Amino acid sequence: MAITALTASAALRYDDPKPTRISTKRPQAPSKLLQQVSHLCTQNRLSEAIRLTTTYPNPDVDSISVILQSCGANRDVESGKEIHEFISSDQRLSTHVVLTTRLMTMYAMCGSISESRLVFDSLNERNIFQWNAMISSYTRNGRFVEAKDVFLKLLSETDLRPDDFTFPCVIKSCGASLDLNFGEQVHAMGLKLGLGSTDTFVCNALMCMYGKCGFVGSALQVFDRMPRRNLVSWNTMLGVFSENELYSRVIDLFVELLKIGHKQDTRPDEATFVTVLPVCSAERWIEIGESIHGLAIKLGLDSQVRVNNALIDMYSKCGLLLEAEHLFFSRGKFDQSLVTWNAMIGGYARNGNISSSFELLRSLNSTQSLVANEITILNILPACMGPPQLSKLKEMHCFLIRNELQDTHELVINGLVAAYAKCGSLEYAVKVFDSTPIQTVNLWNALIGGYAQNGDPESALRFFFDMRANGFQPDGYTIGSLLLACAQLKNLYHSKSIHGFVIRNGLERDSFITISLLSAYIQCGMVSTARVLFDSMNERDMVSWNAMLAGYAQNGLPIHALDLFRNLQMYFGTKPSTVATVSALMACTDLSIPRLGRELHGFALKYGYTEDAFIGSSIIDMYAKCGLVEESRCFFDRIKHKDLVHWTVMLTGYGVNGFGKEAVELYIEMQREGLQPDGYTFIGLLMACGHSGMVQDGLNYFEEMKNVHGLEPKLEHYACVVDMLGRAGLLTDAAKLVEEMPVRPDGKILSSLLCACRIHGDLNLGQKVMEKLLELEPDKSEHYVLASNLYASFGNWDEVRKLRDKIKEAGLYKDPGYSWIEVGGRVYSFLAGDSDKVIPEMDKIREVWRCLEERIYEIGYVPDISVVLHEINEEEKLEKLRGHSEKLAISFGLLSSHGMVKTLRVYKNIRMCKDCHNAIKYVTKVLQKEIVVRDNKRFHHFRDGLCSCGDFW
Repeated sequence: MAITALTASAALRYDDPKPTRISTKRPQAPSKLLQQVSHLCTQNRLSEAIRLTTTYPNPDVDSISVILQSCGANRDVESGKEIHEFISSDQRLSTHVVLTTRLMTMYAMCGSISESRLVFDSLNERNIFQWNAMISSYTRNGRFVEAKDVFLKLLSETDLRPDDFTFPCVIKSCGASLDLNFGEQVHAMGLKLGLGSTDTFVCNALMCMYGKCGFVGSALQVFDRMPRRNLVSWNTMLGVFSENELYSRVIDLFVELLKIGHKQDTRPDEATFVTVLPVCSAERWIEIGESIHGLAIKLGLDSQVRVNNALIDMYSKCGLLLEAEHLFFSRGKFDQSLVTWNAMIGGYARNGNISSSFELLRSLNSTQSLVANEITILNILPACMGPPQLSKLKEMHCFLIRNELQDTHELVINGLVAAYAKCGSLEYAVKVFDSTPIQTVNLWNALIGGYAQNGDPESALRFFFDMRANGFQPDGYTIGSLLLACAQLKNLYHSKSIHGFVIRNGLERDSFITISLLSAYIQCGMVSTARVLFDSMNERDMVSWNAMLAGYAQNGLPIHALDLFRNLQMYFGTKPSTVATVSALMACTDLSIPRLGRELHGFALKYGYTEDAFIGSSIIDMYAKCGLVEESRCFFDRIKHKDLVHWTVMLTGYGVNGFGKEAVELYIEMQREGLQPDGYTFIGLLMACGHSGMVQDGLNYFEEMKNVHGLEPKLEHYACVVDMLGRAGLLTDAAKLVEEMPVRPDGKILSSLLCACRIHGDLNLGQKVMEKLLELEPDKSEHYVLASNLYASFGNWDEVRKLRDKIKEAGLYKDPGYSWIEVGGRVYSFLAGDSDKVIPEMDKIREVWRCLEERIYEIGYVPDISVVLHEINEEEKLEKLRGHSEKLAISFGLLSSHGMVKTLRVYKNIRMCKDCHNAIKYVTKVLQKEIVVRDNKRFHHFRDGLCSCGDFW
């Protein structure tokens, strides 16, 4: 599908048209009445034509036929009934085959299918033309079942043989109703009668039918076997490829048409260009589109309104607004059809030039000859969907009211409701909804979807219940919006109920609904259920894989995510999407395994993904959360076009690694680059200050966020400040902030304050916080453990036992503390107390630590047995300290590498204790190595007896 091939074909000469065959038979001269009637009908003076005919002695059939055709063309059913009455009054006319056939066709063209059927039923005898007219009447009016029923009656009740007019009408009904089975039977009958492969009209209809049913191969077989093809055949096959999104095949076939078109006198016409140009729009094939434009000029078709409209649409969808404007204005505003105006208005809106689209709309309204319709409005509305466009949306709404367009089309009302919802103005969405006299399922869907997509899932569910109470049956779109609401609420009960509804109504075949169910289960934490649903899907597209990958990554199952990512590569045999790659990077981030992260970085480089903003920020985040801050910054510095996300992720990376000063410097540099911080930026900045003991700086930035940047603090910002004050021992200030903050504190804030109370020895405040925390979240075992540790630190073992008994009674499970380290491409985990069963070399590992302990004793290490919160003697406490999982992991790393590695990286699932933190500082001093430990809060970079956190964690 080379552009050169298309351009070369376009240069074929079409200068020698095929000679027209001249008939030697002398035509019969038209009657005087026919001449007069034809003249009146051409001028749309139907009443005069009817009066002349009905008063004329013995009017001829041809004159009446002209009137019937004109009535149909003008959809003037009243005039049609008047001439019908005249025909019925004359025995000769009422039984005339041509006139009865014309009557049925006229009524069908006027949309009066029942009148057409009355004419058909009144006939005592019917020939094939009248049967064909009745079938065509039903097909023309979208009554496809009735069209097929009449065809079956023709076969079963008469001896008439269907002809080359019967089959195309019936086949068209099969295609429009997607009834492939019936269509294949009609095809077989056509072959039996010698029409299915030889008659051009029948073959064209068959291609169209197979194409609409998605059977492109069958359509192509019909096309390839045709003994004679006309231009309609080529256009039909082009349309089949286009409808089924086989865009490359469209261009290939178009090139083939150009190559042979001159020989067969089938050069492209208006319909050809209107079929091919949208393909260039869809794929943004600008050069090919320009070549086709050049061919249209050569053939003199560029001035055709439909071709001109398709060119405007193509250029605007490819982002070439200047070219689209040139085509639009070169014809003159008042020499355009409404479709042309709509194409240009839509082009402006699609490219974000809302002001120009509104200006053109006002110009259209002043033309007098043209009036904006629902398509005009629907072209503009998508550009008004966002909070900044609310004023424009209101202007559009006023335009609709002034021009009485608001209630003219259901899609306009639905679009208004959806647009107001997208702009965050849900109250206006409800007002439009309530002011609509006739409510439909689609209108309810627009409202429910608006609430679900704009962070108000409770209202979405409430309106759904109202919808059901008003007797409306939900459809696939309703279900999708409800599942989105359930996912946001993490409401497993309603998700399961909707799943039951889907199964009962056979909607599980809808991939959109299945993926929505998948996402809902994932958000509810039911990842295994989501995986069962995923595995049961007959065909999995990239969206379903992305959803499942994200589910694993977001629910703390990184190993599963990486396994699925490998399966995805084998399943598709091609590169996974950027979304899938982001999920895999998230998994590497959770595992904190730099080797896997580097492999994925290489994968992203190979496929050119690193320029993608999401991939780039994920790589920065991955390196930072693997403790490789230097590599994170190196990649950050190489990004040419950094957006706010890149800066925020890098800033946060500094924060979690304890480099508060570097985070502040980056924040200042970001502002110098002209970027305005958002709420996420301040979360990273406050976290950095908190993890580095920069309390006053953190408080200043908290005030700057509110007073300088006008950002309203959210729960996450208050959590950072409370954590920062608690770490610094400013417990009174932290407690005061919790009491005064405008939002209710969540479990994370209270548990952070409770932990600070234990570390800094404030039992009274700790007990108050503990009561609130256990009342707020009584089903989380980690809160009971925190409370138990508070009492244990003060030696109150009775309260410790009570709390531990409560944990058992409630059936709660405490996650044990463990550490892991990667050595030689394998990950080894260490769990205090059980590690002897897992690692055969445990005796050697313990011996390594004893040797290290002796050396660090010599330079000042003193074990801190106060961190052992168990009711045991001092010697047992010392043994407990030696068995802490991070000490075992470090010892194993030294043993396995024979002390050759420069940096050891250890990861821990809970907060590191004070004794391990102190001991590791001494180890780095005696070994002259760097040790990086990531606990569940932050990174600690130990080097030369110091830690990056400055003993503030």
